[in-house]
Amino acid sequence: MKTHPAGRKLFAHAFGCQMSAADVAEMSGALAKRGFALTSELDEADAVLVGTCTVRDHAEHRALSYIGRLREWKTSHPEGAIIVAGCAAERIGGGELKRRFPHVDLVAGSKSVESFPSIVDSFLSKRAPAEPKTSPAVSASGISATLTIMRGCDAACSYCIVPSVRGPESHRPAGEILGEARLKAEAGAREFTLLGQAVNGWHGAFEGRPAGFGDLLGLVASVPGVERVRFMSPHPLRFDETVARAMAEHPKVVPALHLPAQSGSDRILALMRRGYDRASYLATVAMARRLLPGLTVTTDILLGFPTETEADFADSLSLLSEMGAVSAFCFKYSPRQGTPSSLLCDDVPREVKEERLVLLHALVAELSAAYLDSLVGREVSVLVDEPGTGRAADGFRVRLDEPVLPGRVVSAVVSGRAGNILMAHIPRRKA
Repeated sequence: MKTHPAGRKLFAHAFGCQMSAADVAEMSGALAKRGFALTSELDEADAVLVGTCTVRDHAEHRALSYIGRLREWKTSHPEGAIIVAGCAAERIGGGELKRRFPHVDLVAGSKSVESFPSIVDSFLSKRAPAEPKTSPAVSASGISATLTIMRGCDAACSYCIVPSVRGPESHRPAGEILGEARLKAEAGAREFTLLGQAVNGWHGAFEGRPAGFGDLLGLVASVPGVERVRFMSPHPLRFDETVARAMAEHPKVVPALHLPAQSGSDRILALMRRGYDRASYLATVAMARRLLPGLTVTTDILLGFPTETEADFADSLSLLSEMGAVSAFCFKYSPRQGTPSSLLCDDVPREVKEERLVLLHALVAELSAAYLDSLVGREVSVLVDEPGTGRAADGFRVRLDEPVLPGRVVSAVVSGRAGNILMAHIPRRKA
C-alpha cells in the first residue's frame, strides 16, 4: 500500500447522528494511518473532513452551511484538502457538491466508508509524492468508543432516507468487530456503544456457529478491559426476549434501553410504516422491564408527521408517561426527497410543529427531573471519563465530590442534581 508523509494534521467534524460520528471516526483512522494527526484547531489543519447527515433537513442544511464557510479556510490554506463524507454527500452526489462548493476536493458518500482507505490512497497519491512511513497504531477516542457493527437498513419506514443513502443491511463479521474492540480497549477505551441503523438486527457467526445480536453483546462485554457496553438504536420489531436476556446475563451490558417509538398514535405509526402499534410497543417495553429489573428506557419522538392531529400528538405525549421514559430525543418532521412520505402534503404548519416541540421538551424535562430526583440517596455506578465526572449506567452525567481519574468505575451516592447532571459523593468505606 502507498504511504504518505508524516506531520500533517486533520480537523474532523461530524453533523447529525452517532452513525455519522462513527463514520467520521473510522475515516479519520484511515487518514491517521496515512500520516495525519488529529487536531482540534481548524486553522492549523492540512485537511478537513466533514461528515454530513441527511436524515433531517435541518442537519443537512447545517452541514452544507459549514462546508460553504470552509471557502475562507481554503483561501488561506490553498494546499489543504477538504473532504466531504456521509449521507448528505451520498444523496446530493459528488458532482453536484463540487459544483456548489468548488473548494471541496474529495467527496465520499456513506456507501464508501468501507472503501475509503483505497479512495483516500488514490486521492493522496495524486496530490503529493509519497514517502515511506509506518502506519500508527489504532487509537480510541477516549474512555468511550463506538463500534459500528452493521451498515445500511432493510426497514421501509415511510419518512426515512437512510435505506437509499446507506443501502441495504450489511453485517460486519464478529471477529472483525471484536478485533476492533480489543485494539480500542488496549488504547484505553472502557465503554463501547454498538452502532447500527437497526442495531439489534445484527447476525453472523462466531467460531463456526450462528450468532445473533445477544451473542455479540456478550462477546464484546468479555473483551479484556471493557467495563460497559451500550447500543444504539434498536428497532422495536427486533427487540425480543433473546436480547433482553443477554442484557440481563452480562453485567457489563448496561440496563438502559433506547427504543425509538417515533409516535404514540396507531394511525401515525401505520402511515410511518413502523410495523408495530402502540400496544405492541408497550408490551415490548414491559417484557424488557420484566427481564431487567431497574431498566431505564428512553425513546425518539418524531412530531408533525403529515396529517398529525392534536389527538395524535396527545397520544405521543401520553406514551412517554405510560412507558416510563426517563428522557427522549424529539424531532420535527421534514420531508426527505425520494421517501414515500414526501409524496404526502406536509400539512402541519411550522408554527404548530414548534409549539408541539416545546410541549414535548417540557414533558421530557419533567420526566427526567422526576427520575433524577428519585435517585437522591441511592448509590450509582459511575464510569469516570473526565477528572471527577462521568456517566452512570443510565447515561446521565454525574459530578463527583473528588477528582477521580478517568477510566475508573466507582460507586457514588447521589446527593442532588443541577439540571440533568447528578451530584454525588463517594462514600468512605470502613476498613
